[in-house]
Amino acid sequence: MKPIRLTKHAQSYFEKRGFSEDEVIKAIQESEWMTGDSGKLECRLNLDYKSDWNKKYYDIKQIRPIFVEEDEEIVVITVYTYFFRSN
Repeated sequence: MKPIRLTKHAQSYFEKRGFSEDEVIKAIQESEWMTGDSGKLECRLNLDYKSDWNKKYYDIKQIRPIFVEEDEEIVVITVYTYFFRSN
């Protein structure tokens, strides 16, 4: 697989959206890619979370990177995270 690079924009959301670079890389490497808006690519990966986020407990964290595949690398433009309870 090509190297994966997060833009400064994507990196600026690490703390605010609650994801890590390793989680993004795992999502891209292990999940099915889909065509998103404007021809960009996206994928989704559910992770066991079982922790608090913004003072609420969640069982699952979903990572959704938005990226483009270039000749030499995969460039992550932004990343969304979603938190779910299993009940």
